[in-house]
Amino acid sequence: MTPPDATSKETSTSETRDQEATEMSTGGIPSEQPQAPEISEPRATERPGHAVRLKGLNAYYGQLHSIKDVTIEFPAHQATALIGPSGSGKSTVVRCINRMHEEIPGARATGSVMLDDHDVYAPDVDVTSVRRLIGMVFQKPNPFPTMSIFDNVAAGLRLTGTRSDDLRDTVHRSLRSVGLWDEVKDRLNEPGIGLSGGQQQRLCIARTIAIEPEVILMDEPASALDPLSTLKIEELVDELKERYTIVIVTHNMQQAARVADTTAFMLDGELIEHGPTSEIFTNPKDDRTERYVTGKFG
Repeated sequence: MTPPDATSKETSTSETRDQEATEMSTGGIPSEQPQAPEISEPRATERPGHAVRLKGLNAYYGQLHSIKDVTIEFPAHQATALIGPSGSGKSTVVRCINRMHEEIPGARATGSVMLDDHDVYAPDVDVTSVRRLIGMVFQKPNPFPTMSIFDNVAAGLRLTGTRSDDLRDTVHRSLRSVGLWDEVKDRLNEPGIGLSGGQQQRLCIARTIAIEPEVILMDEPASALDPLSTLKIEELVDELKERYTIVIVTHNMQQAARVADTTAFMLDGELIEHGPTSEIFTNPKDDRTERYVTGKFG
């Protein structure tokens, strides 16, 4: 892995602009041309794995101590589910991994987030490059409303200077990777916003993987989708972990059991337990985990 480049942190003057800038950068469209590192990686199954390690992570919203000394490893080529009741800190953890948390006024994080041997919170790290290496898929599908299906996937590639022939091939390959090609191949010039909710979410995932990140974060990617679309997203997660490290936030216990190799249970900002998914659901070590997965609270 090539470490993220140095220096650049952008802030906005309004909440709306903050959200737009964040979604663009994490969707593969930084708000300005990044001085990104040269990254040459093999395709598909030849891709090396990249682990993410959190050590002593603390996160704050002003004076509120939201995440409390979390240490955890997300193994390469595995899907890790973060579960826990609302307000337990799951989404804050994933937002800290690609430095989205600090975009919120008054928010900050301490500790380290390691992508392999590189601390993404090091002083000389370029935040834009971090978000190019660690992609994000949001709870609500967010295709760019003025762009076609093709342009939604191609937008980040254009900003990185991808040649036209390579761009076309990469867009088509990304759409195939998310199982969307057969559904949209005859209407690539139509607006992405015209797709169904499940298709829009897969389009956003295609946009994320088009620029070849090393890690994909998913914040409840199927919570707003119908059961069939949810199944397609889950099947996609199972396929993508062969090439990427995946962290998925979910409230759905059955979904965690289906897609995750390991599961981490969080409560009140603390990591209570992390282990193989089968053990977390059948033989948890902590009584609080057992009560949550059996529906006794949460």
